[in-house]
Amino acid sequence: MANTASAEKRNRQAQKRRARNTQVRTGVKSAVKKVREAIAKGDASAAAQALKAAEKTIGKAATKGVLHKNAASRKISRLARAVAKPAAPAAQ
Repeated sequence: MANTASAEKRNRQAQKRRARNTQVRTGVKSAVKKVREAIAKGDASAAAQALKAAEKTIGKAATKGVLHKNAASRKISRLARAVAKPAAPAAQ
């Protein structure tokens, strides 16, 4: 347990940040899940719309420092490829 006032304050700050980061991470997971579900259903317009929302959520998480910027970029890239994949064979 913290013994000094500054250590107690750091503990309070860490708890607040932990709660905020958990909330942001959960939001990212939910957004990614919505995109994957839309892809699984084969609904291209819903998948594209969900991708747009997921990109915003993931980008915001990276800006806040919850996700590393390269990890965020990788997630967005993989989702975009997954959304574009079903449309490519149909176009040919």
